[in-house]
Amino acid sequence: MQINAMSSGLSTLQSGQLRVDQAAGDIARASLPAAPAAAGINPPAADAAAMVAGRPEAQELTSSLVALNVGKVEAQLGVKLIQTADQVLGTLFDSRA
Repeated sequence: MQINAMSSGLSTLQSGQLRVDQAAGDIARASLPAAPAAAGINPPAADAAAMVAGRPEAQELTSSLVALNVGKVEAQLGVKLIQTADQVLGTLFDSRA
């Protein structure tokens, strides 16, 4: 039973870390400037339209921020699971000794 709790805690922690990594990457990409157009090929109005089209929507940024917080909570939950399983295992060893 304790091995399953430890395994579940570790899996939850890793899942939270992955979610945080993905969300952080999305947020970082959102802060990058749009790729510059070839010199003099596009008129200024087309450049402005391309810059707006290349930027993520506010909703995408918001969902990335929410995913970042969800990942943080998920990782914290995994740590709590591991700590609880460790405490229960320690208590089990103490009571058998």
